[in-house]
Amino acid sequence: MNKVQILYNPRCSKCREALTLLQGESCEIEIVEYLKKTITKKELKNILAKLGLKAFDIVRKKEELYVKKFKNKIFTNDEWIQLLIENPVLIERPIVIDGYKAIIGRPPELVVDLLQRKS
Repeated sequence: MNKVQILYNPRCSKCREALTLLQGESCEIEIVEYLKKTITKKELKNILAKLGLKAFDIVRKKEELYVKKFKNKIFTNDEWIQLLIENPVLIERPIVIDGYKAIIGRPPELVVDLLQRKS
């Protein structure tokens, strides 16, 4: 049985949809409520590597905090990583991690594709 991790915000409809889809698959699910339990720098770098993305690529650009404080500002990848750790609300969601791969579950159906590719 695959073990899958989901970065999850219970207030997010896309997260809830992705979790429901995961529950319909044969996998062990670890729910990480990243707004409650801070992600470490090492964990975030690992997730970004599995996504194949830079930190700025997973920033929620419509989030009010981004628009007010960070829009049109230039930061290095390491600076964005630190900003995401300090402001996890800026992290795009849901992120589903399956072994060596990860995806952003938008649309949520992408999580099923991730699991089926591994089967």
